[in-house]
Formats: sequence, structure tokens, C-alpha cells
Amino acid sequence: MTQLGLPDGIQACLFDLDGVVTKTAVLHAAAWKETFDAFLRSHEGAQERLFDAVADYDEYVDGRPRADGVRAFLDSRGIRLPEGSPDDPPDALTVNGLGNRKNELLLERIRTGGVEAYEGTLRYLEAVRAEGLRTAIVSSSANCRDVLRAVDAEHFFDVRIDGVVAAERELPGKPHPDTFLAAAHDLRVEPSRAAVFEDAQAGMDAGRAGGFGFVVGLDRVGQRDALYAHGASVVVEDLAELGGKR
Repeated sequence: MTQLGLPDGIQACLFDLDGVVTKTAVLHAAAWKETFDAFLRSHEGAQERLFDAVADYDEYVDGRPRADGVRAFLDSRGIRLPEGSPDDPPDALTVNGLGNRKNELLLERIRTGGVEAYEGTLRYLEAVRAEGLRTAIVSSSANCRDVLRAVDAEHFFDVRIDGVVAAERELPGKPHPDTFLAAAHDLRVEPSRAAVFEDAQAGMDAGRAGGFGFVVGLDRVGQRDALYAHGASVVVEDLAELGGKR
């Protein structure tokens, strides 16, 4: 193992954004809860099964593209909605409409409360860069670039594969490995020589499915066992635990 806590031979590090680099996972969970609860309260027979901001967030929406998260959660409640289109208004009763409502609420929370980065992750990124490893940010968020700029972290990454890039390249989101594989390709690194850093169960699945050399699970909400079950090589509460600059 290197001083970064990674196996020898790792040449690149691929980082998720929300819950790994930035403290935005809780903002996402709150926005999803407000969106889904309002919908469920208006949906006959669904009032008793509101959105759980921990269990439902982790299982159905965390790490997934927005529309995929809407479908997965509604499927868990036996509810089907028309797809609609990506430019649906946020009050439309469609998959895309609910997703756009969630994004509207998320951006409002970011504007009013700001964004914070995990200091342990920023220090780890500094150490990774100092060691000459290549880096990528891999996020399902279409707001990825703006969030990175808000915490002055854009310069840490050689490659960005986010919701915008994934849509342009028609890449399926996590738990499929395609976005991580695209990042490794753009960095000119074999997946077996790259480490994935994720806090979502869907991200663990993507790391395992893509054949990556090492998968680091960030346990921010007490889901250590689930992260291991979904393919983590190691689980830590903060990247400072892996080494690098303190």
C-alpha cells in the first residue's frame, strides 16, 4: 500500500462529488424529501409511506441521475408516471417534472446556505496531486462545475464527467460503470489502475461492475456494512484516514 492508502500500481483517482468532496448530500436528501413528500401527499393511498431521507435516499436516489432516481423511488411505491421531457416545468406530474422540481429546491438551498467541502478530502486531493496521480470528478449532477467552483476545488481535477457530459455522450448513470469508465478512458488509465471514491451504494456497484482496482467507500451516514456489501474495498469516515497530508 502507498502512503495514500492505495494499492501499489494505482495511477488515477476518480472522485464522486456529493458526499465525497462536498457536503451537499444532505442538501440533495432534503430536496428529494420535500419533492417526493409533496407528491405523495397528493397521491391517493400514498400518504403513509413518505420519503425517508436516509434509507430511501441511500437505496433509490443517491448517486443516480435525477430521472433514474425518480423512477426507482416511485417504483418502490408502485407508482408510475409519464416520462415527460427534460424541459418539463417543475410542477408537471412527470418523471422529469419531479426531477426538475427537486433540482429547483436544491439550487435554492445552495443559494441560501452555500456549499462546504470536506477538509479531509481537500487535503487528500492535495496529496494525490503531489504524488503525480491523475484525477477525475465523476458525478451525476448537472450542477457539478458550479459546485466545484463554489468551493474552489475545480483545479484539483484533470477530467470532469458529470450529468452534462454524460447526457452529451449518452452514458448511463450509476450503478452502471460507464461514467467512471469514461473518466478512466479520458485519463488514459486502465480501470484496474484506477481507484474509485464514492459514498453511494450505487457508486460501489459501479466500481465493482467496472473492474476498478480499488473502491473506497465514504461512510457519512452509518452505512458501512451496506457499502462493503455493494463492493467497497475499504470503508472510511473521512479520507484523512487513508493518509496523505494531515
